[in-house]
Amino acid sequence: MEKASLPLTITSHPRPFNQQLPEPPAPRCVLEPQDSLDLAPALVCALCCCFGIIYCCFGYRCFKAVMFLSGLLSGALVIFLLCHKERVLETQLSLEVSAGIALGIGLLCGLVTMLVRSVGLFLTGLLLGLTLGAGTLLGTEPIYQPHSAWVPVGGLMGLALLGALLTLRWPRPFTVLGTALLGAAVLVACADYFLEGLALGTRLGERLQALPELLPLCWYSWVLLGTWPVLGALGTLAQWKLMAEDRGSRTNVILSHQQRHLQLLRIHQQQEAKRHRNPSGTGLCGGSYRNQLPPNIRSPAHRPAPSYLQNLRECELVPGTQAPGPHTILDLDSDCSSTGLLTTPHSDHT
Repeated sequence: MEKASLPLTITSHPRPFNQQLPEPPAPRCVLEPQDSLDLAPALVCALCCCFGIIYCCFGYRCFKAVMFLSGLLSGALVIFLLCHKERVLETQLSLEVSAGIALGIGLLCGLVTMLVRSVGLFLTGLLLGLTLGAGTLLGTEPIYQPHSAWVPVGGLMGLALLGALLTLRWPRPFTVLGTALLGAAVLVACADYFLEGLALGTRLGERLQALPELLPLCWYSWVLLGTWPVLGALGTLAQWKLMAEDRGSRTNVILSHQQRHLQLLRIHQQQEAKRHRNPSGTGLCGGSYRNQLPPNIRSPAHRPAPSYLQNLRECELVPGTQAPGPHTILDLDSDCSSTGLLTTPHSDHT
């Protein structure tokens, strides 16, 4: 009895039939920009890029604006996550309502951090510690795998509190360092969103949850992570340069004010010296008073008329016309003959 032959099956697959070969692995680390990006997240990311540049290069110079932005963004983000993820009053809030509540509370937090300097410095120190902790957690992935989620969370909280205390103790250097590193981190996060769909942010969340057996990061992710300290260092140098220029301009302004004050003091001293040389208490017939008179008073046109002087002389020569009491005559030989009158006692004529 002959054996029945099996039917031949023809397939469209190029591989031989019944040959079990593994599928070729899909390429993972191929740098391809995201093709389909949502409009709203892309606009938010572009706005965050502008904020990151301001933080990185002008953090200490625009202190009030940076404090307001820190309070606004931090408060709005926390409240939005709470309202959108959790049920409020047994009701699941919509996205628009959650965004409105978060924006209102964020504005209030921004005003508090801008007006109260200690609160703004404390928040800046917290953000500095959180930024350093996040970068350390991502950078130590190949060499350390936490076994519990409390380890990374506790490390982040400890670094945040330490940064806050150090910023309150030394405000200027840690404010410069904190704003520069935070701005650099925001720029790296925006670049990560446009290039690989926020892969670094996703990996940070996985590290915080202490998930095991994570796939290694691609080479361009490590490049982006390495640009963060470089951008932070450049931002710190730029801020110190701007601070030195501001300090120099303020010094020049103070020196100009001091020179002007010294000039005014010299002028005042010269005037006092002139007053001591020419005291104002001299007599009316003194030379100083005569020199102080305007020229029009000392001119001959303002002296008494000749007819008036002749009548006075005739009155002195005629004995019968003299009054029984004292009479007044003009001292023509005196320097004040044109202005001063002298009173002389009357003498009896025999």
